[in-house]
Amino acid sequence: MYVIIIYDAAPKRGAKLLKFLRQHLIWIQNSVFEGEVTESQFAEIKSGINTIINTEKDSVIYYNHGSNTYVERGVIGIERNAMDTFI
Repeated sequence: MYVIIIYDAAPKRGAKLLKFLRQHLIWIQNSVFEGEVTESQFAEIKSGINTIINTEKDSVIYYNHGSNTYVERGVIGIERNAMDTFI
């Protein structure tokens, strides 16, 4: 599945989210991540997010697509982080 995650958190928790999500997804810009993951990886990501954020003060929004086949990605302006695939 293809996921997009956007977050808004206090600076200290935001830094922890950034570090955590960079281990699992591609960092696009500021608080935006995307990438292809399995259902179990996505469950692990959501669990990790829940351990970091304060659910009464922080917000994490995610979009879950069946695959990246149906996702069109466009950029207007500067591409902050190129989506290079490497092995």
